[in-house]
Amino acid sequence: MRFTKMQGCGNDYIYINCFEEDVREPERLAVAMSERHFGVGADGLVLILPSETGDFRMRMFNLDGSEGEMCGNAVRCIGKYVYERGMAQSTQIALETAGGMKFLELHVKDGIVETVTVDMGVPVLEAEQIPVKSGKHPVIGERLRILDRDFDFTCVSMGNPHGVVFVERVSEFPVEEYGRAAECHPIFPKKANIEFVEKIDPEHIRMRVWERGSGETLACGTGASAAAVAAVLNGYCGRTVDVLLKGGTLRIEWREEDGHVYMTGPAAFSFDGVWLGER
Repeated sequence: MRFTKMQGCGNDYIYINCFEEDVREPERLAVAMSERHFGVGADGLVLILPSETGDFRMRMFNLDGSEGEMCGNAVRCIGKYVYERGMAQSTQIALETAGGMKFLELHVKDGIVETVTVDMGVPVLEAEQIPVKSGKHPVIGERLRILDRDFDFTCVSMGNPHGVVFVERVSEFPVEEYGRAAECHPIFPKKANIEFVEKIDPEHIRMRVWERGSGETLACGTGASAAAVAAVLNGYCGRTVDVLLKGGTLRIEWREEDGHVYMTGPAAFSFDGVWLGER
């Protein structure tokens, strides 16, 4: 079975073109292929599929085999894949995801997709729709005890659930310890991606992310979007902010005119390969 490894700001996934390949057990395949010692190595598996409502459809699976609703970095990579592999001729693409339809604008130079802007939609701030068990509407300053510390969470859905906390010196913060515990906190009925964010100035924030089902990754597009929304809601930043991640930078705009969040960032091919199965 042929596959392609791609990454967006270091958030790496294995992509399978299901117009040509048949994947029957994606949950099991995601675990096997994502393993970094005996498999290909990735943050998860993404399937590129036909769509009845958009131009293409994606399914994404975390490295533990669980299926996620959406991945912003994977969305950008799919835009680059379908355009440069000749599956799409337009630079405007409608991509169906389990987190809703996403609209992509490809920025192309000499036939190469350099960056992609994704309309991430309107952030969901209602507790029951995120979902999060909270009486706050919106969920800002939700005090939670995580292990031995109290944190104030701002909760947002960008097609998948996020809990955002603001911390000092995020580069030194024990993300694995607190992210692992926070992901599974009972307040999150479907678990959550956890973003640890440091305020830099009104136009920049720094973020590390603990992704639900995958652990800490170098970047998360939906997480960067949620972090930017949370920064605006808490009065820390303006509506256009650069989110500095371990794997690169994403520009996030939360536009007043339509209420949508727009994410712009790179996507890159790593390599193509053939999966021969588990050995």
